[in-house]
Amino acid sequence: MEEQKSMQRDIPEAENGNSVFYRFAPFIQDFIYRNQWTDLRGIQMQAAKVLFDTDHNLLLTSATASGKTEAAFFPVLSQLWENPAASVGALYIAPLKSLINDQFFRMEELLDLSGIPVTHWHGDVAASHKNKLLQKPEGILQITPESLESMLMNRSNDIIRLFSDLRYVIIDEIHILTGTDRGNQIICQLCRLGHLIGHHPRRIGLSATVGDLTAAKKWLEGGSGRETDAPVPVEQKQRWRLGMEHFYIQNDQNDQTTNAVNHPEKPNPRAMLDAGFEYMYDCVKDKKCLIFSNSREETEYITATMRQIAEHRGEPDIFMIHHGNLSASIREEAEAKMKDEETHTVTCATVTLELGIDIGRLERVVQSSAPYTVSSLLQRIGRSGRRGAPPEMMMVYREENPTPETPLPQLIPWELIRGIAIVQLYLEDHFIEPPSIKAMPFSLLFQQTLSILASSGELTPQALAQRVLSLPPFAKTTKEDYRTLLLSMIKNEFLEMTEEKTLIIGLRGEKLTNNFRFYAVFKDQDVDYSVRCGSDEIGTITSPPPVGDRFALAGHVWEVEELDIARKHVYVKQVKGKMEVSWPGDYGEVNTRIVEKMRQVLCGEKEYPYLKPNAKQRLANARRVAKNAGMDKCSLLSLGGMTWCLFPWLGTRSFRTLRKYIAQHAKEYGITSIEFEGCYYMTFKMDSCSAYTLMRGLCTHLAQEGIDRLSLVSGAEMPVFEKYDPYIPGELLRRAYAEDRLRTDEVTQRLPQILAELER
Repeated sequence: MEEQKSMQRDIPEAENGNSVFYRFAPFIQDFIYRNQWTDLRGIQMQAAKVLFDTDHNLLLTSATASGKTEAAFFPVLSQLWENPAASVGALYIAPLKSLINDQFFRMEELLDLSGIPVTHWHGDVAASHKNKLLQKPEGILQITPESLESMLMNRSNDIIRLFSDLRYVIIDEIHILTGTDRGNQIICQLCRLGHLIGHHPRRIGLSATVGDLTAAKKWLEGGSGRETDAPVPVEQKQRWRLGMEHFYIQNDQNDQTTNAVNHPEKPNPRAMLDAGFEYMYDCVKDKKCLIFSNSREETEYITATMRQIAEHRGEPDIFMIHHGNLSASIREEAEAKMKDEETHTVTCATVTLELGIDIGRLERVVQSSAPYTVSSLLQRIGRSGRRGAPPEMMMVYREENPTPETPLPQLIPWELIRGIAIVQLYLEDHFIEPPSIKAMPFSLLFQQTLSILASSGELTPQALAQRVLSLPPFAKTTKEDYRTLLLSMIKNEFLEMTEEKTLIIGLRGEKLTNNFRFYAVFKDQDVDYSVRCGSDEIGTITSPPPVGDRFALAGHVWEVEELDIARKHVYVKQVKGKMEVSWPGDYGEVNTRIVEKMRQVLCGEKEYPYLKPNAKQRLANARRVAKNAGMDKCSLLSLGGMTWCLFPWLGTRSFRTLRKYIAQHAKEYGITSIEFEGCYYMTFKMDSCSAYTLMRGLCTHLAQEGIDRLSLVSGAEMPVFEKYDPYIPGELLRRAYAEDRLRTDEVTQRLPQILAELER
């Protein structure tokens, strides 16, 4: 539980929220006394008033370690204690198994006092534990969206018995759910559950980072028929300890030494493996820390490198690893060691430890490169500095040393610039990215169609359409679009039309729904093979290497000793060394506000006190390059000959739209060979006109015709992104791509600005 100080029993009722305090159940009051709290936090008092005095939903948004969990559960537990539910009384939904496991243990002491049972339910939980709830449904059920989907599909006849008196649904970390297929799946599930039990329980959403309160409220209340209150917490002045340092991957140490001023500790000369990694190692030496990176591949490589440096220095290996492809036992070991106050461990992790799991007191967070979003920065830096210490983060950037032939756009340290921009956006504007709400979630529509039909057994097309299209995430799906999808599902044997003109699950549909992977709406990258070393399960990989080959997983290198293809097991032994590993996946999206701030950082003169010497020098060099090239005055520059480079300063979706818009008019202006890097720049060949002619022409087209998003998507394209997109008709996928992944408003505003730059 999040720590607060002592509360004296003689505090007058009018002070420190005591009027709320005395509405809590006696066991909660005793818990507060025993933990020696001095007062209730503002968020806890506001939440209690909403939950005690209204029948509204509640959205709680406040910083990490601000007491949100207690704010939600104190009133809920009090009401369940005073008036016990005749079934499961509260449902807690979390996006990660580790979060469920953590909350279960965090609340154990409090729940022991209450006598209210709590059950966690996900794929790693034993059947005996679940059977206790099935035999006697009561208390609190903690569950993942995937397990709830399975329950709705396979236990539809049991739902009323299990949840008939359900009072509350608590959804944690809603900032990573709002507007996504997985988040929309939860809204579908809650509406289906409400339909079955005859009422909609109150919903409580929790998050430390919400960029658009209105959008989050609308998402949370979808289909509930209730208003949503979102108390605004009193902003407290935050203090961070932040640093950024930069290193070249290949460089003569005489040019850039790792022993710069402010280096955390002079490294042992025996282990000069990589300047950036050496610096990272010294940042976490003798501290309890997290090292975040943006991918599983990088996390694996960093873990292996940290262990290699420790071995070279003759120091103990204190490095753990945590990501979604590792076995539960490896993840849980990392979590347990982080919570152990007596143990100095460093855990290398992806987003799996970005969320609200309690990992005890961390002294520092290290970030390899920059996160993609302000939200991610706040979540990650919030992992440190608990129990009164300020949050502390060091960002370490590594890049290839440029050569004399390196082209202009690759001379800019985009990762470093993005990191500065993200920090400044929050410090100066308190900006957090708003959620991107999907208008056409056809992959989820496909999955929910099969799920609802599987739980019902048989429905007429009209009844199925009524049930599915009444769910809030499909509010913009037309009956004609749904008819197109159903006809395709019948044609491809996912559905079958009976002689009575009703629909049942078809042969291919049965194959999908009978596999436990069906319950998840996110891609699982076909991870099928379990890696085992003796009796230990290490994790999973996509495809098995041949016997004798080696691969990296869990920060170690393994040699394949035996393959059991039938059971999909890979038996290995651990060997020394370090290898790179690769998983398929998407890169994060970047908001336009971040890219616009990047331009200010690159083309401005402001100094940032958190930049260490190398990073400060790298920014100064980049600014000189940008100014000499004219990037501060114009966004479209000649790179020599027929090659041009456009820096549109747009986020991912708007950049994608502009790139397609230029490609649509490429023939007219003699443009060929369009290439791009993220959303920072695009290069192309142009031999028939000038930059001014191109921009004037595009702006003329824009004024006369606007941008038709659908026309930017070729009829030959099959834009497959989500899990069930391969089963969606191409015409629907193209419309969804145009609607949900292209953005015209920022392009319409930006093109005339680029033309004006050329006219000056």
